[in-house]
Amino acid sequence: MLFPMMFGISAVIFIIGYIVYGRFMANVYGLSDTNETPAVKFEDGIDYCPAHPAVLLGHHFASIAGAGPITGPIAAAMKFGWLPTILWCVIGSTFLGGPHDMGALVASLRHDGQSIGAVVEKWIGKTGKFLFLSFTILTLILVVAVFLVMSAGTFAADPVVAFVSSLYIILAIIAGFMIYRWHVPLWIVTIVMLALIVGGCVKVNAETAPWLINTVFAHDINFWNAFLGVYIFFASILPVWMLLQPRDYLASYFLYFAVAIGAYGMFAGSALDSKTVSVVAANVRYFGFSSSAMWPAMFVLVACGAISGFHSLVGSGTTSKQLRKEKDAVLVGYGAMLIEGLVAVISIGTLMVLGLEGAKGLSPVQIFSLGFGKFSTLVGLDATFGARLGAIAINSFLLTSLDTATRLARYQVQEITGGKVSMYPATIFVIVLALCLVYTKTHDVSGKVIAAWLAIWPIFGAANQMVAALSLLSIAAWVKLGLKKKHTFVYAPFWFMLVTTVFSLIIEVKERFAVAQPNYLLSCLAVILIVLGIAMSIAGIRTMHSSEKQSA
Repeated sequence: MLFPMMFGISAVIFIIGYIVYGRFMANVYGLSDTNETPAVKFEDGIDYCPAHPAVLLGHHFASIAGAGPITGPIAAAMKFGWLPTILWCVIGSTFLGGPHDMGALVASLRHDGQSIGAVVEKWIGKTGKFLFLSFTILTLILVVAVFLVMSAGTFAADPVVAFVSSLYIILAIIAGFMIYRWHVPLWIVTIVMLALIVGGCVKVNAETAPWLINTVFAHDINFWNAFLGVYIFFASILPVWMLLQPRDYLASYFLYFAVAIGAYGMFAGSALDSKTVSVVAANVRYFGFSSSAMWPAMFVLVACGAISGFHSLVGSGTTSKQLRKEKDAVLVGYGAMLIEGLVAVISIGTLMVLGLEGAKGLSPVQIFSLGFGKFSTLVGLDATFGARLGAIAINSFLLTSLDTATRLARYQVQEITGGKVSMYPATIFVIVLALCLVYTKTHDVSGKVIAAWLAIWPIFGAANQMVAALSLLSIAAWVKLGLKKKHTFVYAPFWFMLVTTVFSLIIEVKERFAVAQPNYLLSCLAVILIVLGIAMSIAGIRTMHSSEKQSA
């Protein structure tokens, strides 16, 4: 009964949250379909492009997810246990992540589709905007580097995954033309494209098409790094309707399918011979000044499964420029985060169905694939084929976040330069720096040679959550000063995320120095992030308090 209870209770909370809390936030923001959205007002066929809510939900959900709701919750559950991790995923998604995502989307809508940086500039100041954009550009370049490596890794590990993902890209371009240029009904486009994609998944493999799989798509990771580098360049500069939007929309169906299989697996999971993760790991403290303490470590590690600063960049970067009606913000902004919370719950279920012994020595991605394979057997699929479907689903998450992150970084580079840099050099700048992180070597605390991105990655979680805190602060400032409404529903989460992230970064500095070979670069970077975050927070809090005194 454990699996059905876990999933059922989580799903019910998410549904109630969507109906009740979603309506509350819609009322606070005064959402109305009579208001013209930036997508309609500034439609240019490149960045501003009104989209059907089903298409935009697919794009937004696939973009914000990445591997986050898989890797973070699984890693946290292995370290701190399944129960506290699920509680944080459910509570965090409903009351922190959801308001954060929807708030960023609506704030951008009301500021002509500009990024959160523009919201910061108007309500906190130009210095705050510069600090925020500098912070987020560095974070996005790291995201591009990491997702590039992870996506290329899934391509190199299984040529069938590479084939299906490449098929997605080609069919997405055709779908874009069918929808926006040839005006084919969306339901026809969806059925035709999904039939071709599913046919490719089921029919094409090393036995049925040996030359295609073993020759055309069998390459090492360096080849796929280069291939994806070219792909994300075009994904960043081409009109959103031509590639980014339809690719993410089609990919979202694979993700919905994965959620459906996972949901059924959770309900019928008692039929599997499972050893559940029933207690927290040994010697774990609930609160403390180390990375083994549940607070703050778990609240940073889970990331996308509960709240993630990257989501505010997606919502205010690409999604706000495609929303055709304001009220769609509840479905797209809040709904997508709740779906992601559900994915996080299912991810924890894949760990539980394997058990700690079965998951020993495996990465979170491998755990999800194998656990998903076990769930697939419950609907009559072969476990190996189910594991491959899980790998393709993960790749879909990664690739959509990769291309969206590249476009977002391009936007922000152009914004911080005041529009003096065009989209082409801005995109090249982002990709080149990301590739430098991929191929530049450094060492870890034990002296082992590793890629630069791998050395920086431990600090990314805290940097990402600091972006979430600062985004919540900017939304709170706008709600209070611009809308003249109560801002507690985003201001309280801001304080929780700020304190949690600052403590996490302090622990990072402490533990980076307390080793045989201290990493001074990471320690200094963590200190810089702390200073930037606190400086911008002080600026925002002062602005709100000074306004309060003036109005009094």
